[in-house]
Amino acid sequence: MSGIVKEFPGVRALGGVDLDVRAGEVHCLLGQNGAGKSTLIKVLAGVHQPEEGTVVWDGAEVSLSSPQASLKAGIATIYQELDLVPELSVAENIFLGHELSTVGFSQRHRANSLTRELLARLGHSEISPGRSVGSLSPAGQQIVSMARALSRDTRLLILDEPSAVLDQEEVNNLFRVIRGLTAEGVAVVYISHRLEEIRQIGDRITVLKDGRTVATGLPVSETPTAELIKLMTGRSIEYVFPPRPTAVADQPVVLEVAGLSLAGVFRDVDLTVRAGEIVGLAGLVGAGRSEILETVYGARKRSTGTVSVDGRPLRRGSVTAAVKAGVGLAPEERKSQGLLLDQSVYSNITVSSMDRFARVGFLNRAGEKHKASELTTALDVRPAGVTRAARTLSGGNQQKVVLARWLLRDCRVLLLDEPTRGVDIGARTEIYQLVRRLADSGVAVVVVSSEIEEVLGLADRVLVVREGRVVHEAPSTELDESKVLDLVMEGNVA
Repeated sequence: MSGIVKEFPGVRALGGVDLDVRAGEVHCLLGQNGAGKSTLIKVLAGVHQPEEGTVVWDGAEVSLSSPQASLKAGIATIYQELDLVPELSVAENIFLGHELSTVGFSQRHRANSLTRELLARLGHSEISPGRSVGSLSPAGQQIVSMARALSRDTRLLILDEPSAVLDQEEVNNLFRVIRGLTAEGVAVVYISHRLEEIRQIGDRITVLKDGRTVATGLPVSETPTAELIKLMTGRSIEYVFPPRPTAVADQPVVLEVAGLSLAGVFRDVDLTVRAGEIVGLAGLVGAGRSEILETVYGARKRSTGTVSVDGRPLRRGSVTAAVKAGVGLAPEERKSQGLLLDQSVYSNITVSSMDRFARVGFLNRAGEKHKASELTTALDVRPAGVTRAARTLSGGNQQKVVLARWLLRDCRVLLLDEPTRGVDIGARTEIYQLVRRLADSGVAVVVVSSEIEEVLGLADRVLVVREGRVVHEAPSTELDESKVLDLVMEGNVA
């Protein structure tokens, strides 16, 4: 790809991007949210047509005029939000759009046989071709997406944040699959915000900033992390977590959870959070961390136990009661659960505080926009403008919109589930600072994160969850990554 330019109304998303990918390599594409990564891969996938620039495939200039043209050339893209049909079987998803048939009759037996071959190639023979995709884990669904890509004789596979919903064991298996594909000559473009993953799986790196290529073809083994960060951000950034307060133990208890259980998921969870305190929940994907937050919030109906805010019990399974008591939740899947993507930024911010803007049955839209504008300015949401659709924002800025919603609500308890998933390193630091400012203002914060470094750096106190039970609780200063790993894997410290 040479000199790729892509413009949208009022926005120049790509201002001249260069990228070359070799057979059998993992080429990592880095850049902050909004740098142009998604737009670039959509050009390569045939979704967008560039205004300028050329794409050369196998030595010949090509026009990838549609997703079908891209697939026919041998280019397959697996997006962060997998485009599978949950109600269909594994085999039906793999051959969706290029079904196997003879004179109008489906060749189901052949489709199942080829599906088994594809899954075996990916090292996942245990997945049944007839199984419903909706019943698979996120890791299993990702394997099905990769099998679908390979069913079309793919020579270039694009993976957009493939590890975002995987635990470490699943990530290791993903890397094994990728290495197997590259050994067969398949080229891979790998997008991730996790720089440690780039070190493990990448061969070369291209960095985008503000829609332009600032570096390309950098060897992973020869490029220091500090240099990559400086290329992405234009400045030197390290993971700097805000300083912790010293007098949290003297503050009143805001959130108190006692004997909380959700049948078949977790049991006997006790949790207290004081005003100004950040408590982290660490554990593997599937350990029950997210479900604990959702049950506290009332989105799930607890089997046993109590949840109290400022000493007042909350009604079981009632989100309305939780919100009225001052509880806010920023969910793990912000796009599907936390945002109205096609609605305006201001509507997303004010949706939980509509009573503040209602006057005799009518909404004060001007007041909504004014307040939302104040919050987006304070949080540095980019690009500015509260009337644009939430969908047009990058992941980090979408997360700021979710947090702005609860800032407007003046919540007493803030539950954050994977607050920096899919967020670039610059925006992460801003979100860490924002969470700490909220805590300093007296909010009780609970954070779930799959990144142990994040839990230990941000939280004052950490609860380790394993197989639905809290197996350890300690101040974060008394833990390190190896201790937490031992706890989440074995349930005890070696």
